[in-house]
Amino acid sequence: MSAAVIETLAKTIYGEARGESIAGKAAVANVIMNRVIKGGWWGDTVEDVCRKPSQFSCWNRDDPNREKIIAVSELDPVYVECATIAALAVEGLLIDRTGGATHYHTKGIKPGWSMSHEPVYETGNHIFYNSVQ
Repeated sequence: MSAAVIETLAKTIYGEARGESIAGKAAVANVIMNRVIKGGWWGDTVEDVCRKPSQFSCWNRDDPNREKIIAVSELDPVYVECATIAALAVEGLLIDRTGGATHYHTKGIKPGWSMSHEPVYETGNHIFYNSVQ
């Protein structure tokens, strides 16, 4: 897998879950990889899935996290952790503790799509779901 793929995944993990534990960061990586596996509407590559408009808010032009993920460097220990998780994920070596989750949200919100679904995994400040259409 190319360095650009790992970088895109690592920056997405950083933007979405940098304040989470390793398990929380890994769970976000699992969601991205599960979407890649399912393909279709989400996209067929890590880069397509991560950068699909309005899917991972850290890539949205108006999101304050976008500037942070663009500026992050390999000197940031949290980014290094995200990059390590990303490398494991793209190599197929990251265990999926989310049960195939394709969606998540923070505990502080309750998006409409989550109302008719049962969570399959919870870690840190995130709740994860699968079978969401």
